[in-house]
Amino acid sequence: MKTIRLREGKERSLLRRHPWIFESAIAKGSGDSGETVRLESATGQFLGWAACSPASKIRARVWSFDESQRIDASFFVAALARSISARARFDIQSDSMRLVHGESDGLPGLIVDRYGDTLVAQFTSAGVERWKQTIADALLAATGLTRLYERSDASSRGLEGLAEVKGWLRGGGVTDLVLQEHGWKLALNIDEGHKTGFYLDQRDSRRKFADYCRRLGVEQVLNCYCYTGGFSVAALAGGAGHVTSIDSSAPAIEKAASNVALNGFAASRATFMDADVNASLRQFLDQGRSFDAIVLDPPKFAPTVTHADRAARAYKDINRLALKLLAPGGVLFTYSCSGGVSADLFHKIVAGAAADAGVDGYITERMGGAPDHPMTLTFPEGEYLKGLVVMQK
Repeated sequence: MKTIRLREGKERSLLRRHPWIFESAIAKGSGDSGETVRLESATGQFLGWAACSPASKIRARVWSFDESQRIDASFFVAALARSISARARFDIQSDSMRLVHGESDGLPGLIVDRYGDTLVAQFTSAGVERWKQTIADALLAATGLTRLYERSDASSRGLEGLAEVKGWLRGGGVTDLVLQEHGWKLALNIDEGHKTGFYLDQRDSRRKFADYCRRLGVEQVLNCYCYTGGFSVAALAGGAGHVTSIDSSAPAIEKAASNVALNGFAASRATFMDADVNASLRQFLDQGRSFDAIVLDPPKFAPTVTHADRAARAYKDINRLALKLLAPGGVLFTYSCSGGVSADLFHKIVAGAAADAGVDGYITERMGGAPDHPMTLTFPEGEYLKGLVVMQK
């Protein structure tokens, strides 16, 4: 067994059970890509068993902090069983959910989503790549399913020295699927869609948005960065009179329109714009328009902390414009999925946007990812999705 020994004092995060070891923390030792290595402190104290990633700045990711644990096929069978069984304890009103959420479920670099009878997995680290076939077999055995599609086409694989991969790992068939949540249907394509095909992490936010639309009796809704229209369908399900949906992707807009039709809503209640969000918001201001409810769910502006300043300006600008467009008493659902922007910083950004817009509002809710996308006590980096529900005074 190869050993990685840390520099003096660099064991503190591991003693708190944080699973990452950065290149700068290592005094000596390495391993092959995905190979299990023994982690030791500068004094030789056992710290954990980890998967080595020699091409990455995150040089190792911990599998286990138990010295007696063997990292073999049975380890992955047990870890996957724990992760999947945990979902039965969560309130998930859907036939689709995240079954494995990487480090939060003790399986660094592994994402597994279930869409009905189909599994979609992302292997984004050297460790899970090395154990891919074992993991695939264990997933099918644990779920009783036969179809597993791989979406290991995230750019982060390049940081691990891994090529992008996409295609059927087990089984086969169509990649166009329809999921059900909260009484409505949403179509997706697991081969072409973002992430594994859809944003399951916003499931509870979509339900909450429908609830607000129903309770406030909203008429005009604006859904920015609408992707395939999840929030648009939620608004209409909540009784909104009309929803304007904007995205710069023509295929996403086409899918959004299809999802509205799939749920039986009249085409006259929805407008779809293949356009730039910022330019559209400014155009609406020039036209003197206003909206009773607005969703801002932009793509990741800050993948790391080093991008936070530039991202803050982008978040502030769109929130300022949205708040100026919000009708008195209206509600804004605004989000950041940038890991480099903390919840506290995002709050400050939105507050600054409100000050520049000359408005004030009540923060009635703080939103995060659905419970099947958990943040754990020892891995706060799992809190990537932050949201605020702001009601204009």
